[in-house]
Amino acid sequence: MADVEYAVSTEDLRQRLETLAETEGPTFFRLRATLPEQGRTEIPMAAGKTMSVILKTYAGLGENELHRHPNEEHVFVILQGKATFYGPDGETKTVGPNEGVFLPGTAFYRFQADASGPLVMLRVGASVTSTEDVLLRLDPEGNDVDGYSDANKQVDVILSEDKVFG
Repeated sequence: MADVEYAVSTEDLRQRLETLAETEGPTFFRLRATLPEQGRTEIPMAAGKTMSVILKTYAGLGENELHRHPNEEHVFVILQGKATFYGPDGETKTVGPNEGVFLPGTAFYRFQADASGPLVMLRVGASVTSTEDVLLRLDPEGNDVDGYSDANKQVDVILSEDKVFG
């Protein structure tokens, strides 16, 4: 498979989304990614001034930390694998292919990919304000947590040599 470039930092993701948002017409894309053996990837597929589409992949047991996005509402649609979503009060819900979850900016959540992995999700986000950072992520104490940091359980990505989605 030809390499599909995934974002490697929050600033890289921001730049890729801003570049995609400059497109003055339809953006066509194919949901295709090399699957990770370890870690997670984010591949920006399309973006506008108020909306983005990102293909996300997680290795088995890949996860993130409890957070919310106060300036964005978003949806995850599971395309492959399963993920268990956790709320701040011990709530849990496992979702699989062709299922999803809508998360308003007020919702704290975290999730973990099923051990059988990998997990592939389509993430569609829409800004709730035109002036605030949609990539802002807050922990329950109100601290800014970079999505590509150790605090968000980021680990080095190791891509599969032969497993692809799409």
